[in-house]
Amino acid sequence: MPMKKTVKIVLVSDNHGTTDGLDYVIETHRDADYFIHCGDAELPTWMVDRFSIVQGNNDNYNQFPSNLVMPLGTHKAYICHGHRDMFFGNFDMLADKAKQNGCDLCFFGHTHIPFNQLIDGVRVINPGSIWHNRDGSEPSYAIVTLDEDGVKVQRMIYRKEKK
Repeated sequence: MPMKKTVKIVLVSDNHGTTDGLDYVIETHRDADYFIHCGDAELPTWMVDRFSIVQGNNDNYNQFPSNLVMPLGTHKAYICHGHRDMFFGNFDMLADKAKQNGCDLCFFGHTHIPFNQLIDGVRVINPGSIWHNRDGSEPSYAIVTLDEDGVKVQRMIYRKEKK
């Protein structure tokens, strides 16, 4: 019997110029297959070179692509910041955009609020902000695990270490 291939994705968004959270996830999750950033890094390209990254509304224009379509194991993800692909709260628009691109996953940021829902066959995921969530919850990121059994999303809390 063949062994299951599991794909581990570390999903972050909206660090807005801070680097502590990004350094933390890279150091903590060395076993990750992918590091994906959903925009608003507000950092030079070389500081986020470990991440597949899209442009947020606060990033320099033309620094990063506005969206990405990535094959991930047996899945395919549409990755965007969200400011151009939906009106706030209309997550159906994101699912539609993913489907138009042949994707069963959609990763987005922008809202600074964690979100994980299956919409019309598309798993739509926002890790929240690794800097500051707008819903009053602690800064967060997500671990997305893909295998033959499906998609597992784990919300992770990031607590900045006091120096």
